[in-house]
Amino acid sequence: MVHRRELDGKVLVLGNQGALWGNAMTWFDHDTGSVWSQPLGEAIIGPRKGERLQLMASQLTSWKTWATDYPGTVALDAPGDESRFKLADMSIVVDFSDEVGVYPVSNLFESGPANDVIAGVPVAVVLDPKTTDRWRVFHRRLGDQLLTLSAVGDSIVDNETGTKWDAANGRGLSGPLEGEILDTLPGFTSYQSDARTFWPDAKYWEG
Repeated sequence: MVHRRELDGKVLVLGNQGALWGNAMTWFDHDTGSVWSQPLGEAIIGPRKGERLQLMASQLTSWKTWATDYPGTVALDAPGDESRFKLADMSIVVDFSDEVGVYPVSNLFESGPANDVIAGVPVAVVLDPKTTDRWRVFHRRLGDQLLTLSAVGDSIVDNETGTKWDAANGRGLSGPLEGEILDTLPGFTSYQSDARTFWPDAKYWEG
């Protein structure tokens, strides 16, 4: 997950605190020494305890898929082993503070997009039918229209107008809403067991 490190007009400098909390990384901020939970983006110890950073949209995907979508990306070329993170083992988390939704990727593979409402916001959690490592969280309201997204073959289609949508960027490809773009909402991935640790009261989607 990615958080905006500006808080109350101040840009925080964060470092690796070194300990795990709930089996996940913690940070510390350099000016107060407060300790932050990485999954929650919330200070758990110190003067800033209870304060939260703003969550931003991010992706867990393969470099090949990312470079296809964003060919102009500049990245650090450093040696390393293949990542042990596999999307199929994860859940996608939508955290709007007032309510959290957790969507196991295995269920999404089986049942297609999750059309849901989290904290009053209509969301669609979408896996790209053309690949195994691309996903997005979209706002499924477009103007006055509330859309329900489904996987039809290797395409994402809304039930209301039959428009075909690009699962990578939310752009209407063909149909009545061609050229329209669905807003992308923040979401991130978590191991399923960790999700139950950090968000025990979340809304869990069964498919």
